[in-house]
Amino acid sequence: MQIYLDYSATTPPRPEAIAAMQAVFTQQWGNPSSLHEWGQRAATVVEQARMQVAGLLNARAESIIFTSGGTEADNLAIMGVTRSYTKPQHLIISSVEHSAVAEPARLLEQWGWDVTRLPVDAKGMVNPLDLQAALRPDTVLVSVVYGQSEVGTLQPIETLAKIAHSHGVLFHTDAVQVAGRLPIDVQQLPVDLLSVSSHKIYGPQGAGALYIRPGVELVPLLWGGGQELRLRSGTQAVPAIAGFGIAAELAAQEMPTETPRLIALRDHLFHQLADTPSLVPTGDRASRLPHHVSFCVHNNNEKISGKSIVRQMNLAGIAISAGSACHSGKVTPSPVLLAMGYQESAALGAIRLTLGKHTTQADIDWTAMVLKQVLQRLIPVQLVVSR
Repeated sequence: MQIYLDYSATTPPRPEAIAAMQAVFTQQWGNPSSLHEWGQRAATVVEQARMQVAGLLNARAESIIFTSGGTEADNLAIMGVTRSYTKPQHLIISSVEHSAVAEPARLLEQWGWDVTRLPVDAKGMVNPLDLQAALRPDTVLVSVVYGQSEVGTLQPIETLAKIAHSHGVLFHTDAVQVAGRLPIDVQQLPVDLLSVSSHKIYGPQGAGALYIRPGVELVPLLWGGGQELRLRSGTQAVPAIAGFGIAAELAAQEMPTETPRLIALRDHLFHQLADTPSLVPTGDRASRLPHHVSFCVHNNNEKISGKSIVRQMNLAGIAISAGSACHSGKVTPSPVLLAMGYQESAALGAIRLTLGKHTTQADIDWTAMVLKQVLQRLIPVQLVVSR
């Protein structure tokens, strides 16, 4: 039995997205900037996809800028705002950001910027009062992740954005894990910039988008032919964008039924593993991504890492993750869990199981059984060796 439970890392492209890409490769492969018929067919594909992605967020189509993925969208938001200033200013992020936000912030510090990293509680939640206290006259941008990819916690984005706006400060959120799983309405959600990714919603890898509220001005990362309203030069990846558009449209249609189904499966998996003392749930159970289950392995031996559990589960035909996929190749403690107050040994033992449209209750039941067996094999042996 093969069971894939790593949907936060990537999702399988849905057949409709693949069909849309194949149509571009065979019939609409022109350069969207060309004025002839071949180019205009491709341009029509791009603009149709722009409307589809905008529909997922209840945005205006002209507010959507296509990028190569969520990382580029985050970078365009952070650097696009900050590079418009000739002198270093003040930036606020949370201490549990994805590296696509945390690393640009670290670079800005090297350039003289002052960066405040908001603390989080044991559930990974930012306290709005901490943001209120951190804002300064020279603060130009706040960026707080919407749904944390490692521990699943949903931040109070509406409240945080309103606090930033009350001080005249722009607000960005990385919504890569949220878009397509929970409703987002940028007409109601007071964010200025919002990042999304195609391959998290059953579209192809290599496409993403940044929502930019009308009136917000950014400095481009890439300079050239002036595509994407001069904010992202370079010939658009029409096949990937076409697949992204279809995936976004279908995600919006399916969300009313798929999200409750995922929540039920998520809670069932937590329940199935509740009697396993070596597993300590991480993140906020109430304010949580609908598809996300995560734990730290509680033991007295640092040799039991999340990676070792991932390997054992893989041998059993089950794909899970050791924390965030972007950190899974490194044997280092999760900085997110360290920020949440976990000890280094616990942060090394983080695992994540994320569910998707192909996950069934039978998959959940089998996975829970196998994971318990893996833990029974690993932990007693390691504890004996350590004495």
